[in-house]
Amino acid sequence: MLIRKEHTDKGGLLGIWKMDESREELLHLFPDNLRPQALEYVAGVRSERRSIEWLSTRIMLLKILGEEQIIHNREDGSPFLAEGSKFISISHTRAYAAILLHEQFPVGIDIETLSERIIKIAGKFISDEEYIDPSQKTTHQLLHWSAKESLFKLMNKQGIDFRKHLHIQPFTPVTDGIIKATETKTVGAQSFDVHYEVHPDYVLTWAIG
Repeated sequence: MLIRKEHTDKGGLLGIWKMDESREELLHLFPDNLRPQALEYVAGVRSERRSIEWLSTRIMLLKILGEEQIIHNREDGSPFLAEGSKFISISHTRAYAAILLHEQFPVGIDIETLSERIIKIAGKFISDEEYIDPSQKTTHQLLHWSAKESLFKLMNKQGIDFRKHLHIQPFTPVTDGIIKATETKTVGAQSFDVHYEVHPDYVLTWAIG
């Protein structure tokens, strides 16, 4: 079910889908001309979860654009639209899927379910120089991961090390805001504004190039 559709402040189009339908229910939402492609994909995928993610993002794209668009994937797995008029980024978590589109600039979006598991791997993507608020450790670490995921998708460069190349400036999480970030992977060493939101069961981040 589409639970959110909005235009961002930099001209992006954001959508969030709550994945509470079955595979069969999602297939029935496809227009007749697109259903054969969906059936073909589902037939070749054993994982029901993966097929629901695939179906949900394509139905969401149809709903938020109001027109049919075909999503393809490059060799590295990154998505692109067949007709090429918009940049696109996609993310999935336990019960949600998210899409960000822009007509002019690369985009990155990430959605993550709140979980204590992030604590175990935090040292792999957070450097010693990056600040984590001890009073909201899990949320803060998850926002670091999510923001860096969004930047990774936006930059679309091979060999990015989250701990070494992506840097989050100190901030204290609130319900929503902007994370200042930089990268040192490219010669240009770009700076970014990463939007973030903290919801009861997930965090959301996105950035526009």
